[in-house]
Amino acid sequence: MSRPPLQALLGFVAAARIGNLTRAAESMHLTVSALSHQIRAIEERLDRRLFERGARGVRLTDDGQALYDRIAPHLEAIEQALAPRRGRRDDALAITLMPSFASSWLVPRLPRFLAEHPQLEISLQSNTDPIDFARESAIDAGIRFGPGKWPGLEAVHLFDDWMTPTASPKLIERLGRPTLATLSEFPLLGAPGGRWSEWFARFGGTPPARFVAIFDDSENLHRAAAEGMGIVLGRITLARPLIEAGRLVELFDERLKTEFAHYLVYPPRSREHGGLAAFRDWLLEEARVYEASDAMVPRRRKAKPAPPARRRTRAGR
Repeated sequence: MSRPPLQALLGFVAAARIGNLTRAAESMHLTVSALSHQIRAIEERLDRRLFERGARGVRLTDDGQALYDRIAPHLEAIEQALAPRRGRRDDALAITLMPSFASSWLVPRLPRFLAEHPQLEISLQSNTDPIDFARESAIDAGIRFGPGKWPGLEAVHLFDDWMTPTASPKLIERLGRPTLATLSEFPLLGAPGGRWSEWFARFGGTPPARFVAIFDDSENLHRAAAEGMGIVLGRITLARPLIEAGRLVELFDERLKTEFAHYLVYPPRSREHGGLAAFRDWLLEEARVYEASDAMVPRRRKAKPAPPARRRTRAGR
């Protein structure tokens, strides 16, 4: 049997890490068709299906995961050995994170970290795409909102998140404040299905026939709500700065837990990075304080006081 081509294995690993064939092909400077052909050749050789397609991209089958676990560390070692070497600096840290998380959560807190570690030079790179650490050797770690499992990466849980309908004060002034029963009569931002459907199923009311607007970016979705366009099923971490600024208001005590959570992720090569170790410890403490704060603890409706006990008369004894 001939040896499998190294290029095909590299393509397989890239697709597994990124979870999207189009982006993986771009990272390999290939067409999607060429990458698919390489992966299919490996599947035919092993007589195993390596990927399953889904709405959000591709994910490994059990056989695909087993293959990845066996070959990925070796391929990463080869890539690292052949990659241009850069001086390792524990006082320089490069982090990739989503723009919405950077502006709403990390950046307001970051001055505290830099004050504690003035010798550390930190670089923040905003990006919503999955990061291939094997090719992006200048990136030390990332912060992502996701399921908590990324092949070949270490994932440190930071905190969960919650969702609740929020609206701008001017929309409330114009249309009034909805109740759980009348919420669907108000202009809603989002799309049919998804978490809105879960909201109505859990807390009552009827889903609307149509939504006012649909956004593919969470930050713009929340800002549209702040401008009075409609009510958003807001993610607390993104909505909180707008709530504190008086531009959004939480409408109900009820909340839904988000499907995903926030994680610090990094490749094995970053384990011994002194700057990352300091950042990780600080980040975990900030996350602990934040998760225990009033902003994140789900509120509970106050129980109605029990009516006063009736005094029994002699006749009732």
